[in-house]
Amino acid sequence: MAKKALVTGITGQDGSYLAELLLGKGYEVHGLIRRSSSFNTQRINHFYRDPHELGARLRLHYGDLTDGAGLRQVLSAVLPDEVYNLGAQSHVRVSFDQPVYTAEADAVGTVRLLEAIRDLRAGVRFYQASSSEMFGKVRETPQNESTPFYPRSPYGCAKVYGYWQTINYRESYGMFCCNGILFNHESPRRGETFVTRKITRAATRIKEGLQDKVYLGNLEAKRDWGFAGDFVEAMWLMLQQDEPGDYVVATGEAHSVRELLDLAFDRVGLDWHGHVEIDPRYYRPAEVDVLQGDASKARRVLGWEPTVSFEQLVAMIVDADWELARQERLLAQHGPVASGPAAPGKK
Repeated sequence: MAKKALVTGITGQDGSYLAELLLGKGYEVHGLIRRSSSFNTQRINHFYRDPHELGARLRLHYGDLTDGAGLRQVLSAVLPDEVYNLGAQSHVRVSFDQPVYTAEADAVGTVRLLEAIRDLRAGVRFYQASSSEMFGKVRETPQNESTPFYPRSPYGCAKVYGYWQTINYRESYGMFCCNGILFNHESPRRGETFVTRKITRAATRIKEGLQDKVYLGNLEAKRDWGFAGDFVEAMWLMLQQDEPGDYVVATGEAHSVRELLDLAFDRVGLDWHGHVEIDPRYYRPAEVDVLQGDASKARRVLGWEPTVSFEQLVAMIVDADWELARQERLLAQHGPVASGPAAPGKK
């Protein structure tokens, strides 16, 4: 009988890659999505067009991490073997503008989900998406599982709360709960308001004559950037172990936003200096200067290794965004082309 997994945040970057991984391993995958007046399922629509009918093993359920009763209903209906909590208000800068909602979804939402699992049944394995932003004003570099937290944003604070609640439920109730302390991970599916996609979209659109400037904040901030497709494998591996634990997942390299600009604009044959302007609105009230992870434990215990380098990652995203920019330019020049047959409906 196929294992069943419930994934919150399934329509996000990580959720879509994780669903892809789990479906490929034969899982029945259930995803939690928020009700909206418009569909936000672009990242997972391709499952329903898969020749192997992966979509037949994917089910979506309306729910929200701010609704404890709704979470219980979904869990009771699905009865999952594994729960991956990837749902969150995940934009660090936005968390300064929406601190209360960020706490409700990211911090208290984790407790709501843990409580619902505890009430449901024994044996459910739980993954909590923790974040390198918890380290914030870092006490040491690189950061590992023993590095003290010093969050510098409402998002980081909310993630610290969820991290410790996950450990508390593990130690208090004997639940199989794991924290994945993931450093920055990117892909062509990353949201366009995050700095990686903001830069790659701008570089390619500037190349195609669709815009001239991009407005950024701190170019000297350094991050440990990896490929999201690699990182979701680490999530899955955590829940396959004999004992639960907490793991840093990172590449071990730190690169600045300035380096990202160099690679992205060079890929399309442009010099970014004439196209980038600094806008103080994009500075954080409290900056995190350097995040660099030590994933030695994940390598040793999980056997996990990143497969995509920083340079390969930037090239991958730029190439995907360049194709989008070319399509956008053609659409602007010639108007929309006739559409083909409608995609099959969601099951």
